[in-house]
Parts: sequence; C-alpha cells; structure tokens
Amino acid sequence: MQFSSLLAIEVAINARWRHGPATLTPPLDPSLSIMNRSTFANRLANCFLSAVVFAWSAQVAVAQATFEGPTIDYLNAEVHDPVAQLAAAVDSRAVKLEFDSSHGYLRSVLQALDIPISSQTLVFSKTSLQLQRISPRRPRALYFNDEVYVGWCQQGDVLEFASTDPWQGATFYTLKQSPTETPRFVRDRGQCLTCHASARTQGVPGYLVRSVFPDSRGQPILGSGTFTTDHKSTFEERWGGWYVTGRHGAMRHMGNQTFSEEDRQHNLELGANRETLDGIVSTTPYLSPHSDIVALMVLEHQTQVHNALVAANYETREALHQSFQMNELLERGKGHVSDLAKRRIDHVAERLVGYLLMCNEFPLTAPVSGSSRFADEFMARSKHDSPLNRAQEANSPSRSLRELDLQTRLFRYPCSFLVYSPSFDRLPEEVRLRVIRRMLEVLEGRDDSKEFAHLTVEMRRDILQILRDTKPEFTDTHFLSKASVTAVE
Repeated sequence: MQFSSLLAIEVAINARWRHGPATLTPPLDPSLSIMNRSTFANRLANCFLSAVVFAWSAQVAVAQATFEGPTIDYLNAEVHDPVAQLAAAVDSRAVKLEFDSSHGYLRSVLQALDIPISSQTLVFSKTSLQLQRISPRRPRALYFNDEVYVGWCQQGDVLEFASTDPWQGATFYTLKQSPTETPRFVRDRGQCLTCHASARTQGVPGYLVRSVFPDSRGQPILGSGTFTTDHKSTFEERWGGWYVTGRHGAMRHMGNQTFSEEDRQHNLELGANRETLDGIVSTTPYLSPHSDIVALMVLEHQTQVHNALVAANYETREALHQSFQMNELLERGKGHVSDLAKRRIDHVAERLVGYLLMCNEFPLTAPVSGSSRFADEFMARSKHDSPLNRAQEANSPSRSLRELDLQTRLFRYPCSFLVYSPSFDRLPEEVRLRVIRRMLEVLEGRDDSKEFAHLTVEMRRDILQILRDTKPEFTDTHFLSKASVTAVE
C-alpha cells in the first residue's frame, strides 16, 4: 500500500505537464524534504482510496510553485547574459558608455552589444513599460540581435533591455537615461513578468511580438482581439500597432494604421507596400528611417524559438528535480529518471524540434523585400558549410542557415539559426540529446510524418550537410551514441 500510494503521489505531482508543453510543473512541497520518510509513508498508508490520495497529494504539490521556486530560482539566480556582461564591464571601467543629447546611451550600447541599427523596428501601440511615452506620432524603437533586445523611446526615462541568459532565459534590465560617470544597469525583479511570463511566452519568462488593433492614441482596442505572432502567423494577423516598411506584393498586414471601435471591415490596403513612412510619421528622431519588414519577420521567428528553448530547459530541470525527489521517497537509485519524467522531456523536445524545423510556417504567396540593409547584414553573420565536403558540388557556394529566401518562406533552409545559440548549447543534456536525435531522424529521412512534410528530400539533405559542417554534435560519434542510448532508455 505504501509503495503504490507513493507512485500515485508521483503521478499526481507531475500531472500538470499534460496541460501543455509550456506549463511549468510545481515541485514537491519543501516540507516533505525534511519529513521523516517512514512518517510520510505511514500517513499515506491511511489513505484507502486512490481518489483520496490524489486529492491530498494535489494539495501537497502546491499549485502555484513556478520558475520562481528553488529549481529555477529565476529572480535570484546569477545570470551571464550579454547585458549582465556589459554591466560588469561598465562597472569595472573596462567599457565606457557615451551619452548624447539626442538618444542618451542608445548608440553606445548598440555598439557595445553588437546590435545593428538596421534591425530597427518601430511600434506605436501602448504595450510596453513606457507606454506614456508611446503614440502613433512617437513610436518606440526596438533593436535586436540574436540574443538581446533594446527598446528606446523619445525622451524616455530609461533604455529597456531584454537579454537571453543561456541557462535562465529572458532577463530584463533598464538603464537610466541621464549622464553619470558610471551608468548602472538595473535588473528587473518581477515587474516585467506581468507581460513577459504568460501563455503568450509559452509559460516562461520570455519574449513576444504582439499584434493589436490600436486606436488613434495607440491604445489597443482589446475587444477586437490581439495576436501573438511568429513564423506560423498569417500575414493578415501581423504587425497591428507597428510601422512596416518594405514590399510584400498582394499579401496584407495590419501595420501602418490605426483603427476605431466601429471598424468592422478593416481596410488593410492603407498600410501595404510602403517603402518609407513619409506622410505617416516623422522618423527624423530615430537612428534609421526604417521599420523593416524582414527585420520584423526575423524578430517574430526568433522570439518564440527563444521561448521554446527556455520552456524545454525549465521543464526538463523541473521533471528531473521531481523525479530525483521521488527517488528518495521510493528508495530508488539516486540517478534514476522516471518514465513520466522522460515523457515530459520527450514532449518539450518534440515541441522544440517543431520550432527549430519551422513546422507549420505560413507560406508566402508573394515575394518579400526589406527597405534597409537588414537582410544583408543578417546574412553576413552566418556560419557556412564547406563545399569541399560536397565532392559532387565542389564548385557550389557555401550555404548557411541564415540565408533568407523571402519568396515562399522566411529561410532558404528551414532550420532556425538559433540552433547555434548559447541557449541551445546549454540545454540540459537530457533534452538536448533528444532534440538532436529527433532532428537527425527527420533530416535523414527516417521520419516522414505529416508534421515535417514541408521539408523536401533536398531540403533535408542540405540542412543536414550544413549542420554536420557547422555543428559538431551532429557528427560527433560519441555524442550521438549517447543520444541513441538515451532513446533506448
């Protein structure tokens, strides 16, 4: 009776993961860790009905223990993201940030963080920290690279930062916009999570590109609905509350215009195919006159892939932690991983593979072209394969996962460039092995399920060759043998 009741507790504690891959599972109540095991077992022995066991154990599990709990310790754990590293360099005077009267520290931090000005996008909906500074006439500028996002408002009190820590995920900071001898980055301790930790961010501290129906003041008309957008979103759901420059043919989006409560048939022609924002808003105060459509598309893609990486990281850590706790109670081997924990890890691994391999991507029905140098500068940061490793194609040019297509899809080779990110490399080994194993099954043609039907034989071959040339895990025999063992286990 004691053993079966303990197993029932394990199932109940882990039951929440079935509600979705982004749902974070609460750990055991900390008080159980100091409870005498025999006392705990004796209490369980008094439970004669499994329903009673489940109801009691659900209360023990503590419903709201999340990433703020000890397993993740999001608010207190030390971080090493790019902004944290810059802050340390500024504090030690190894880096000096320059302040100017027009943009404060903006230019200087973009240079220090290696963020291109061409990444600028402009958002005028009141959906961020300094909403009182934002309007259709004074949009907020957003700049980004693969790991960091920087927000700037005209006459804003602070610069806003969202920076990706390889282990803890999205971390938020502000930098006061006033000249001082040693500028100080202030790490957020929970305020930003009001918007940046929800179902829109896959249940973890994360990022989102939100599309709304903004009124003439930039206030979202919530009764008309909102959209969280990524590479899966239809064009007609994208960029409400954003300015958009570039060409996109007959496809239409929600950008470059405001709406009213009375609007029922929205005229999306008004904001379409604009090479400039002349006549809509003055871009003179900004570092660039563009809000490039290609930058917006890359931004949408990478924000949700970052979230999927963090969700896989967190869920794996939670699943292992709870499995190891149950090992103590059930007197199992110290490193034993329960079948339920393995299923949880498989689940988030599968979801991450779907994001990395661009499953359900919205097919472009017209070519897209940007208005700035963003596309060229983005592709210039590529890791390329070696044509020398392709004997039959030795004279062909090198290839990269950052190569843009923009004719029928975002990337020429539908595999996210974030497979090279520190967040991918720092995934707990239990989930990283599974992700690589599953990607190899798909790319080697051993999985031809409907979910991956968008990947032709040629695409799979090309992506696999690129990964084998540029990502050691995809050719490392020892590493792949561990992945096979993990799969069998």
